[in-house]
Amino acid sequence: MTTVKTLLALPGLRLRVRAGTALLDRPVSRIYVTELPDPGRYVSAGEFVLSGLLWWRGPGDSEAFVAALAKAGAAALAASGADSDGIPEDLVEACTRHGIPLLEVPADLSFSVVTERVVLALAAAAEGARKRLLSAATEDASVETLLERARAEIGLPCWVEPAGTASELVRRFVAAGGRSLEADDVSVRPVGGRHAVPWLLAIGGAPTAAQAEIAEELAGLIGLARTRADEVRAVTDRVLEPLLAALDEGSDPHAALTATGLRGDLRFVVARTEGSEAARGILTELLPPGALVGPAGETTWAVAEDDGEWPEEWPATVSAALSTVESLLPCRRVLIGISDRSPVSVLRGAKEVARYALAVAAERPGTIEVVPGGEIGMHRLLLAGTPDDLRAALRRRVLGPLLSYDAEQGTDLVHTLRVFLECSGSPTRAARALHVHVNTLRYRIGRASELLGTDLTEFTEQLDVYLALSAGS
Repeated sequence: MTTVKTLLALPGLRLRVRAGTALLDRPVSRIYVTELPDPGRYVSAGEFVLSGLLWWRGPGDSEAFVAALAKAGAAALAASGADSDGIPEDLVEACTRHGIPLLEVPADLSFSVVTERVVLALAAAAEGARKRLLSAATEDASVETLLERARAEIGLPCWVEPAGTASELVRRFVAAGGRSLEADDVSVRPVGGRHAVPWLLAIGGAPTAAQAEIAEELAGLIGLARTRADEVRAVTDRVLEPLLAALDEGSDPHAALTATGLRGDLRFVVARTEGSEAARGILTELLPPGALVGPAGETTWAVAEDDGEWPEEWPATVSAALSTVESLLPCRRVLIGISDRSPVSVLRGAKEVARYALAVAAERPGTIEVVPGGEIGMHRLLLAGTPDDLRAALRRRVLGPLLSYDAEQGTDLVHTLRVFLECSGSPTRAARALHVHVNTLRYRIGRASELLGTDLTEFTEQLDVYLALSAGS
């Protein structure tokens, strides 16, 4: 990073400090030459301002000029007194008052020489910054280490913004079509690499051309660091595979569970990404820290500890985050099923809950569907574990006469009966839902009772019939 002190030390310039000795560590972004009495609209933060003081006519003129530099965030003022009989005292006082380092340029030194030396120094610093960042990347530096070094090199705040956060910055980036975004307060560019959920590199302020080049280099290096971290994690996460296999095979999962290092209550999460093998990448990015994620594929399983602090809003948060970046995802749909918090003793059942939640998500129409097991009625979960042939047989045993009657007469008493039961057996509510007169509803339910040979006002009878109706859905 080039600072005012760096430029002060350039050989041949012979610059002399007249004010702001304690402020020489300020970073310099570029050089700007001006003779305007109020240069505020043209000066940017971090600029090294060079002036021959042609705007100065007498005491008091310096206040407006220096105040404008301070408001714009200029790094320093280098002034020549060749045409003003030396540096005016009111200029020194104004720079001291407004906190602007003031450097005196020798009267015999051409501004073209100063400009050339400063530009070369800035270019050399940018090249050196790129080399140092590349060196850090080859040393397997972490993302945070790269960001820390980049902050020092660029002299501006910089951070990674995961696209899965659904932040305002992410929304602006998506609205820009996933391309680099330059705004007054921040500069955004995509982090390199092919990842299911992209990251963004954000640079605070308006970077110079040299700083922007370093930012582009940084974005690529962060992408490499992220890829390396993903590869390391993929090896670590392989301890999950024996546990998943044991649960699928019906064997004792105790040894495999011990090898994972997971303790306490757990949750299973399963994701399916239609059209790509991005499921692992999505789960890796969006699950809480410490989760183990299975191998890549269209469908990927994960297990996470739940010590009672699993965020209740997680399904909605994940859905919102993925919906925000939907246009950037490498798949047609993202479906996620989540089990309830479960003790080790019922792991196999928990895995089945997540599996069925995924099936429910697949039945829904959205591009992004996240379904927690708690949203699914217990009767549906119980039926989900019943073989299809057995479910069909039980449905036929309970509803056979009604199904045959509907087929022969072209009626739909099965649907009427289902609505009636879902309205808690209330004729009034069911009639309203079906848009028929309540007497018509009572007649249909009476006819269904005759055909089934059961009393549909009894709770246990209602339960059997409703389970049979649900067995076909």
